[in-house]
Amino acid sequence: MPYFKNLIKISFLLLVIISTSCKAPYPKLEDGLYAELKTTKGVMIAKLAYNKAPITVANFVSLAEGTSTMVDSAYLGKMFYNGLTFHRVEDAFMIQGGDPLGTGRGNPGYRFKNEFHPDLNHDKSGVLAMANAGPNTNGCQFYITEVPRPDLNNRYSVFGELIQGADIQDSISNVKTDERNKPLVDVIIQEVNIIRKGKDAKNFDAPKIFNEHFAVEERKEKELKEKAEAILKASKEKFEKQKAKAITLPSGLQFFVSEAGEGQKLPKAAKVKTHYAVYFESGKLLETSSLKIAESLDAVNQKRRDVNRYQPITADIGPDAQMIPGFKEGLQQLSVGDKATLFIPYHLAYGESGTRGIPGKSNIIFEVEILELVK
Repeated sequence: MPYFKNLIKISFLLLVIISTSCKAPYPKLEDGLYAELKTTKGVMIAKLAYNKAPITVANFVSLAEGTSTMVDSAYLGKMFYNGLTFHRVEDAFMIQGGDPLGTGRGNPGYRFKNEFHPDLNHDKSGVLAMANAGPNTNGCQFYITEVPRPDLNNRYSVFGELIQGADIQDSISNVKTDERNKPLVDVIIQEVNIIRKGKDAKNFDAPKIFNEHFAVEERKEKELKEKAEAILKASKEKFEKQKAKAITLPSGLQFFVSEAGEGQKLPKAAKVKTHYAVYFESGKLLETSSLKIAESLDAVNQKRRDVNRYQPITADIGPDAQMIPGFKEGLQQLSVGDKATLFIPYHLAYGESGTRGIPGKSNIIFEVEILELVK
């Protein structure tokens, strides 16, 4: 009899354990990856966009679960967010937390790049995104918006959104704060728990994904550096060959016509429409009006291209025009349709004092394409 009584007790205990383990948290959640934020004001649940912002989500998840190997030694093996606060709260804007110092200046011991996706925007309340101190300075701090803020798009990395607890977010945003938007009474993040629903979410290996991203970024940076060095070398060699064949004027200006046009010779007092690119003697590009040149040198300014600001300039080459002497004299040697390179000594450029971005006594090189004579 004692044997059977013990067997019944063990069987009952196993049933209790199995029954308890089957009660997964939030059973109504659909497949996906979620973060449960337990705070002193209540619980919020955010759905994490691990398919669209995998690096940012991997960072958040590995910090929350204490599996990040990239953190400072003080945080190794610790549930990073547990016990931290929402240190910055602005009503009708957002609540910000996740700083181990509670000042807005803390980080986990590393920084990582921004991650943007066209589907992830600040287009609603409850958006979960990374706070940063400038481009590519993400760490551990995050915020949750209270209102849409499209002005933050492509500046701060969105990686999820609240699906439960909007009232909790609102209650946090309404707490009394000091002049620096710090709550007078701490709003504590008691726990951040990661909830995985479905096979894909369960297979999301946050520390591996995050660690591997650094290796990928390192390889990309190396490739970009090698490409930039090759472009610089090719530009310098091209200019050296052109300079050897250039015509030298009494002023010290040298010019080389790389492609002769068929238009009229430019008068000494005229306004001309021209594309240009200006370089240091090393071959480093400083600025260009030509999208084609910018693309060929892997130097496109995306914002400038988006607003169609790669356009030729109208240059006044008359004697009283406010252009550097070497540029005016160089254009006066050309005809409409010419493509040419001007080698301008510093005394015909920006002199001994230089100008913004160009040190004093800098010889510079212009590539120009004369498009038309305006008058």
